[in-house]
Amino acid sequence: MGETLHPMTAREGRALRSAVLGGALLGLVLPILAGLWQTGRAAFGLLPAIGGEALSLAPWQMLLDLPGFATSLLLTLWTGFAATLLSLVLAFAFAAFLWLGRGGLSRPGLIAPLLATPHAALAIGLAFLIAPSGWIARLFSPWATGWTLPPDIATVQDGAGLALILGLTVKEVPFLLLVMLSALGQLPVRAELAAARALGYAPGIAWAKVIAPQLYALIRLPVFVVLSFSLSVVDMAIILGPSNPPTLAVAMTRWFFAADVARLLPASAAAVLLAAVVAAAIGLWIGAECVAGKLICAWIRRGGRGLGASPGVMLGGLIGRFLLGLGAAALAVLLLWSVAWRWPFPAALPESWSLLAWARPGAGWGAAAAETALVGVAATALALALAIAWLEGEDRAGLGRARWAEGLIYMPLLVPQVAFLYGLSVSFLTLGLAPGRLPVIWGHVLFVFPYVMIALSDPWRALDARLVRAAAALGAGPARRFWAVKLPLLLGPILTAAAIGFAVSVAQYLPTLFLGGGRVVTLTTEAVTLSSGSDRRITGVYAVLQAALPLTLYWLAIVLPAARRRRMAGGAAP
Repeated sequence: MGETLHPMTAREGRALRSAVLGGALLGLVLPILAGLWQTGRAAFGLLPAIGGEALSLAPWQMLLDLPGFATSLLLTLWTGFAATLLSLVLAFAFAAFLWLGRGGLSRPGLIAPLLATPHAALAIGLAFLIAPSGWIARLFSPWATGWTLPPDIATVQDGAGLALILGLTVKEVPFLLLVMLSALGQLPVRAELAAARALGYAPGIAWAKVIAPQLYALIRLPVFVVLSFSLSVVDMAIILGPSNPPTLAVAMTRWFFAADVARLLPASAAAVLLAAVVAAAIGLWIGAECVAGKLICAWIRRGGRGLGASPGVMLGGLIGRFLLGLGAAALAVLLLWSVAWRWPFPAALPESWSLLAWARPGAGWGAAAAETALVGVAATALALALAIAWLEGEDRAGLGRARWAEGLIYMPLLVPQVAFLYGLSVSFLTLGLAPGRLPVIWGHVLFVFPYVMIALSDPWRALDARLVRAAAALGAGPARRFWAVKLPLLLGPILTAAAIGFAVSVAQYLPTLFLGGGRVVTLTTEAVTLSSGSDRRITGVYAVLQAALPLTLYWLAIVLPAARRRRMAGGAAP
């Protein structure tokens, strides 16, 4: 959205933009760089707190000597690349399936429950679903399987990481699908598909040859975010991934919190290594893009107008619907376990029900829920204020966003969390900031801000500039135009961005773990701890609450703007 601005307003806009950029650099980028610096120092032996006073390669030798290191690294590469590639292919096919009018989903809001559900809650639900004693086995036993006892099959925490790949795919397909549906709004899809159809191309082939290459160019950064996350995820890997040995991110997290402080050095080396692995993986992906681009160009030049991709689109649509159903079933089984009292195998439903697990908030979940809400609201408010100030500064200055600024926004999502959070905790201690709620909120803002900014940027720019110019013509200054015109018109997108930011905060596991120092207990940290073998009923309560808080915010983001529109329409009626 652009405005015709008075020179004084433009100067104020540039000053606001510079102030916001300075705040983002100091509050977001500098902490990441400081964390990487401190982690890098420890990776090469410089950690005075435990006697590391000289540069050394000993931490790297210790890392190589740790049992299972090579297997952990291979598992990381396999699960990260497999989950990213599978999620991307399925999201492309599912987007085509929806756009070409063969699916039942017409609104991206229908995938909001899976987008809002934190990774740990979804992983716990999937574990309850696909475990040997899970809901799927119960539904088909004994009448179809003959099982009267849970089978001895590793369907969760399997050595090949298949359960982890499944969990990542269930979570990332809705994210990529939402990004794609948003990006499709920037392309003349209907016109180009109509032109391709006029030339005799079947719908699936037309999508694959005309739309998909353009669409991919618009979503490259989100794909890199998914790749970085899949290679460095910890909470989902603890719940669904192999345990002996685990992925590299899980292994180094255990080393960071081991009783033997000497493990801090090889853990730091592993963190630096993982950052290098992610950077190399993105570089390798870019190289693969070049090769794939040439192959696709050759395929397009060959012609071919028949069915081609249509069966793949249909299959992708069916698999996409299955994944959404699997995610919904995972949320449902969490709720079932939270109110179950006696549920023996192979009963499909609990034999008796109880609210006892919910009846004792003082036993732990009440305080954890309150802490989660407090940290989430604070982090979201700070991130939302920074994003709105950034966008308003761009408007008033009449300047577009530079590529380096776009990279700054995505930086916290591309750098593995575990690569800098330990170093950031050391930096905070050096500055006299002890572990606690304030560092945790700051750490959450690092990851909430990018998502809030991404969610709010397009609606903000799409606002009709004529409305703002009309207000200016009536004598409204920049501040009045902002408060009386922009914010009311953008209430819906702002609330949606806030709901997304809150969901991101609720999902944060490592920032709370590293920066809270055990003093900040949230639903996520407790749910991940309980998932390792606690009572499923208690675990279900924590996971349900973990999913319910963001879903409540999503619901409010839909209901409140709708209620406001109805009230205004009623007031305007004669």
